[in-house]
Amino acid sequence: MFTAEQVLEEIDEIMQQDEIPVDESQDETDAETEQKEKHPISSILYEEKLKTLTNSQLNEVYLELERMIQENSEVLIQELALRDELEFEKELKNTFISYLLTIQNKKRQHSTEKRRGRSSNGNSTDAKFLTTVIPYSIENGPPNNQTLQILIKILKAINEDNPAVPALLTDYILKVLCPT
Repeated sequence: MFTAEQVLEEIDEIMQQDEIPVDESQDETDAETEQKEKHPISSILYEEKLKTLTNSQLNEVYLELERMIQENSEVLIQELALRDELEFEKELKNTFISYLLTIQNKKRQHSTEKRRGRSSNGNSTDAKFLTTVIPYSIENGPPNNQTLQILIKILKAINEDNPAVPALLTDYILKVLCPT
């Protein structure tokens, strides 16, 4: 078996042996140069050169191309998986920010209404607004996707005024902040 570099060197040697004569038209050379720039593999392996290779040489070229395709396919799959993971993380962060802003707006609106209610009729309203702080440690860096999902669940419950908020907070503290 030859290495990829050896196969490419052999192909380069074959290509140099069959150089195109200088007296051919410039248009043909320009078209060939343009073809080589568009398709790097075809610049190395164009049809005339392939016809001069033996079967064993063609098999080596085929195996090398197959190996290169396999490697590039693996890299592509990894890159697509990374893209999908980053897209999912982006969606989580956007959802987190959306719930956070919604809750902050509700809190602002509630405090504005509370001030207006006191100043207009002198009575304090008996409406209660849940205020809670979700514990977070800056030393640990930004939350991972799993933690973000838990935080989103808590924020959603807070936004919906769900009675499960205390239980969700307790679970978060016990499972994420202080795991046993």
